[in-house]
Amino acid sequence: MLLFLDVDGTLIPFGGTAPHPEYGPPSPAHPLLSRLDPALGPRLLALGCELTWATTWLDDANTVLAPRLGLPALPVAAWPDEDEPPAGGVHWKTRPLVTLAAGRPFVWLDDEITDADRAWVAAHHPAPALLHRVHPAHALRAADLAAVTEWIAGG
Repeated sequence: MLLFLDVDGTLIPFGGTAPHPEYGPPSPAHPLLSRLDPALGPRLLALGCELTWATTWLDDANTVLAPRLGLPALPVAAWPDEDEPPAGGVHWKTRPLVTLAAGRPFVWLDDEITDADRAWVAAHHPAPALLHRVHPAHALRAADLAAVTEWIAGG
């Protein structure tokens, strides 16, 4: 099972200003990075999925985020250079992720997923897919991971 993982708003919350207790004050290079919960790495690994970065951080996710999360280097989704935005409110990541999934079941965790993305995936992807929208002010929480776990288990 593939799991496509966004970063901003999904792993790093946009809400609040306090750093996570395990990290000190924000760094000037990455002011929101101190909000990252390091416990998310083990929780994501426990899902038993093939994790793939699906973020504009690209390989910086491996050099900056993965060590803080205790994750190994992960595959990184490559984004096409397109000038035309997708039609019908479909997110620009949706089609490339379906292509990358290549007919395999997948989970996509992102803070920008909409019903337009779910409908497009349902119409164009032959395998099951869970497009789970994470609240950007809070980022990934236990309830989100429970929903993913339940979906993976088939339930």
